[in-house]
Amino acid sequence: MTMPEGNLASLAAAVLQPGFVGTTPSPWVRRWLGEGLGSVVLFARNVVDPEQVAALTADLRAERPDVIVAIDEEAGDVTRIESRHGSSRPGNLALGAVDDTTLTEEVARDLGADLAALGVTLDYAPDADVNSNPDNPVIGVRSFGADPALVARHTAAWVRGLQAGGVAACAKHFPGHGDTRVDSHHDLPRITGDRTRLDAVELAPFRAAVAAGVQAVMTGHLLVPALDPRLPATLSRRILTGLLRDELGFAGVVVTDAVEMRAVADRYGFTGAAVRALAAGADAICIGGEHADEDAARRLRDAIVAAVVAGELPEERLIEAAKRVGQLAAWTVSGRAARPARRPVPDGGSVIGLAAARRALQVTTSRAGLGVLPLAGPAHVVEFEPPRNIAIGVETPWGLADPLTGLLPGTTAVRYAEADVPDDPTSGAGRRCVVLVVRDLHRHPWMRAAVARSLAARPDAVVVELGVPALVTGSVHVATHGATRAAGRAAAEMLTGAA
Repeated sequence: MTMPEGNLASLAAAVLQPGFVGTTPSPWVRRWLGEGLGSVVLFARNVVDPEQVAALTADLRAERPDVIVAIDEEAGDVTRIESRHGSSRPGNLALGAVDDTTLTEEVARDLGADLAALGVTLDYAPDADVNSNPDNPVIGVRSFGADPALVARHTAAWVRGLQAGGVAACAKHFPGHGDTRVDSHHDLPRITGDRTRLDAVELAPFRAAVAAGVQAVMTGHLLVPALDPRLPATLSRRILTGLLRDELGFAGVVVTDAVEMRAVADRYGFTGAAVRALAAGADAICIGGEHADEDAARRLRDAIVAAVVAGELPEERLIEAAKRVGQLAAWTVSGRAARPARRPVPDGGSVIGLAAARRALQVTTSRAGLGVLPLAGPAHVVEFEPPRNIAIGVETPWGLADPLTGLLPGTTAVRYAEADVPDDPTSGAGRRCVVLVVRDLHRHPWMRAAVARSLAARPDAVVVELGVPALVTGSVHVATHGATRAAGRAAAEMLTGAA
């Protein structure tokens, strides 16, 4: 016999992880926390400064002391707590380029201390994807690299570092989003490798994360025919229960990637995807990047209740999911109690983050480029801007113009998108040194053509790659392995000899 619908509604609310709009808790969120809601997710729109975020999370805990406060903070190009200025830490690709697991663990521990000071208890990181396809439009610098063994050891180090301070890590995007040319925000990617390939590449970092004690794993909206030829991973019992639970031995919380993403919502509906994910073995439903209102949360809650009443979702499965969420909440509470007194979040950002970004720089110089660095005077910075992906967002600043201007007064800068790039992008340089700034040059034919024209006009120009350095060009090429604030500052110091 099914339990009363009021009890079911409370259980259904417990497995939701919704976002909301505003820099203080929305009235509906406060009310729902008293009615069973177990988690919330913070986005860049909820962040002003450390003091405000700490006050926000304190307000949430006034309603429910064990509420899980989640955030998507990769501490790289994907940042929420530093979205207004760019992350003061390097991202995964930079840490993978250094390949010092002790450093990776220290950077993650440093981030964990900041998140703990803000009252955040679950971080949707690290990205454990192996970026084996350099044309990947959504992972790229978010991955530690293309080598599965390297990604595995740094994934484990990140998990250990972050969780040392009581903030739960969440390895994503299971079973691996690296070998794709499709962004699951827009459509359903297909991973074509056979099981042998999946074991050797995609699954290796997740095995390492489980062995390191990761508290949560986020599903990827991916079709992986070698594992399930019919259903995306988020909705597949074969993948979430048979593989992740039974084979890999993961006992923590399985969180979905946002269920409003088109890879699943276009095919199964917003509510249908959530119900199917729970039935497959997911424990928490992430929403709110786009649907951040009470109506969206209510629709999901009511659909879950209706699915249990109709026999489409076993009541025992919902109870199990809510229990796992509660166990994670208890883990975060015990972690908060064991932490030292709250430290202030530093105004200037992470000190170890900048040190790590400096170590991640790679400079390639041809014979023609000898003597170009350090730059002799004011520079003319030409930045080529590719389309942003949704995961990174549009609000986070990037580039070299600001840090170079601070070090070289008189520096000028322009930025071009594909639609407005001129025949000679360096035409305004005059006698200034030219710095060409690119992101994923190998992925954008228009950008490659513009850089080729620029180098033809100014062969002495320095090329700075802020994305994946799959294509090295120019007499001096600098790879930062990410477009974070820390990466930009480190590159500017190196270009000017200020480091």
